[in-house]
Amino acid sequence: MKKIATRDAYGEALKALGAINNDVVVLDADLSKSTKTAVFAKAFPERFLNMGIAEQNLVGTAAGLAAAGKIPFASTFAIFATGRAYEQIRNSVAYPKLNVKIAASHAGITVGEDGASHQMLEDLALMRALPNMTVIVPADAEETRQAIQVAAAIRGPVYIRLGRLGVPVLFDDTYKFAVGKAVQVADGCDATIIATGIMVGIALEAAQSLQAEGIKTRVINMATIKPIDRETIVLAAKETGAIVTAEEHNIIGGLGSAVAEVLVETVPVPMMRIGVQDTFGESGTPNALLQKYGLTAENIAAAVRAVIARK
Repeated sequence: MKKIATRDAYGEALKALGAINNDVVVLDADLSKSTKTAVFAKAFPERFLNMGIAEQNLVGTAAGLAAAGKIPFASTFAIFATGRAYEQIRNSVAYPKLNVKIAASHAGITVGEDGASHQMLEDLALMRALPNMTVIVPADAEETRQAIQVAAAIRGPVYIRLGRLGVPVLFDDTYKFAVGKAVQVADGCDATIIATGIMVGIALEAAQSLQAEGIKTRVINMATIKPIDRETIVLAAKETGAIVTAEEHNIIGGLGSAVAEVLVETVPVPMMRIGVQDTFGESGTPNALLQKYGLTAENIAAAVRAVIARK
């Protein structure tokens, strides 16, 4: 299956967006070759700003451009975007509800050899806790392309989480992404896997292996972490009676927490969270790290068996 990194799809999506909307401007913090905003910069140099290694200024300038009527996309690595510039995102973007799109690449454990200092595993927790912030985690290149278009069209702050590693292309141009709407990508009645980002493809692998055991597992792509699709979560809980979440993020504060919050208030059912177990990462190849930190199809399948046993 063809693999494309969501950061690569982001660069091409920005270029396409820039061609049809002159209000789109792009800012980067001296990482444009890695975040792929260099694709936009080459096509529209007059609408690209390299802010240097100054992430707080990156966000502050983006806020100013938004206040002036532009649609700024601000990009850098997730660790710097949401960590170093958190106060600016909170007070200069989310609080005044400005139309800034923060598209952060190199999120999660699959940053790989760059190690724990660059493997941002807490960004979803930080961003979804902010009032007015929409949080999106595309699963593949096509969903990334559509998410960028949708983010530019809606008013208000948006955080888009992108990855370094090439991931399988799951969708084609018939797929329709909508903010706040999850998409079922596999049917099943015994349990449900709710996954986001890179883990959607891995969840589908788990569902296929479970099918061979006679376990019918529903798989849901939860591309929008906030606003969360409560209706789809509740329906899955009622119809399958067991939930497993899968994310390339700390299990605290991300997708698993968001889903658990919905379930505890509506339809409490057996649930398990697959993700990084409240620890930092380390240097290694992406696949080795996914294996070590329990983010594999085998881990998801084991969790599905466990929640079914608790029904």
